Amino acid sequence: MSASGVTERLPRLLSLVPYLQARPGIPVAEAAADFGITERQLRRDLELLWMCGLPGYGPGDLIDLSFSGDTVSVISDAGMGRPLRLTTAEATALLVALRTLAEMPGVVDTAAVRRATAKIERAVGDAGPGQVAVEVTREEEAATAAVRDALTSGRAMHIVYYTAGRDSVSQRTIDPMRLLIVDGRGYLEAWCRRAEGVRLFRLDRVEDVVVLDEPASPPPDAEPTDVSGGLFRPTAEHRSAVLLLEPRARWVAEYYPVDEVVEAEGERLRVRLRYADPTWLVRLVLGLGGGARLLEPRDLAARVGARAREALAAADPSADDPAAPDAGGNATGRIDGGVADGG
Repeated sequence: MSASGVTERLPRLLSLVPYLQARPGIPVAEAAADFGITERQLRRDLELLWMCGLPGYGPGDLIDLSFSGDTVSVISDAGMGRPLRLTTAEATALLVALRTLAEMPGVVDTAAVRRATAKIERAVGDAGPGQVAVEVTREEEAATAAVRDALTSGRAMHIVYYTAGRDSVSQRTIDPMRLLIVDGRGYLEAWCRRAEGVRLFRLDRVEDVVVLDEPASPPPDAEPTDVSGGLFRPTAEHRSAVLLLEPRARWVAEYYPVDEVVEAEGERLRVRLRYADPTWLVRLVLGLGGGARLLEPRDLAARVGARAREALAAADPSADDPAAPDAGGNATGRIDGGVADGG
């Protein structure tokens, strides 16, 4: 199903159960007319609802419908009629997601998102996270607005884009496909003419954007990216590194894809981290500035030490080398073999 089809169908599916509960035994033709769809589409929606419900997915857990002739009624709503009760943690996660959406102009109906946010804040009251905030830069707002304009008008774009993994800036002509939010960040999915493939561009890394006069024309076989499990997809080409994280850098184990996490002495963590670009890993370790130690691979540990010594020499050319690498290729003294900031 296309992205636009999902966008239209999901709100309809959420509305169908309360609609049918208020009209038991309604003719299928009448219900379809009320929703502005065909009877065939309505029956397909009802077939899908039959597979929706609560974890367990057994009798009593799923939405249950009854057909009698050409009419339909709801027998069990799987709890959809019960008032929604959120824990503080659930309310926090929901508010962060809603505020992220609200700060992304053009992605959703901003007014509706703000109304939903206000309702949740009122319901949570003093027990809730009233000071949770999501900030979006002016540059990201401008990029999102331009992308939305290009999507609406069906036009191609020229962007200047910063790639963090390579620490480089490139210029690309792209055919925009859709806007989406993954893990709280806004992305543009587009066909990149330079790469000749579908790419995701983080909106906060779009440094400049120009909407072109020519129409957007992604190839017919350009498939949307599956982000249901997150952006990272392990492949055989990915390599792994072993990091020893200090307590203040334990967040790395949650933020980046790791295969192993082992508690070490002094509340430190030993993790095996997947990576594709060695340069990115070196920059990550240096950015943490003593918060992590790169244990494997040893050749990259040596590169971390060398880069750190170069940085110290550039900062104070008259100083003696304070950080000779140890036998493992990690810098000692003022440099730990350290790693990246929060990305």
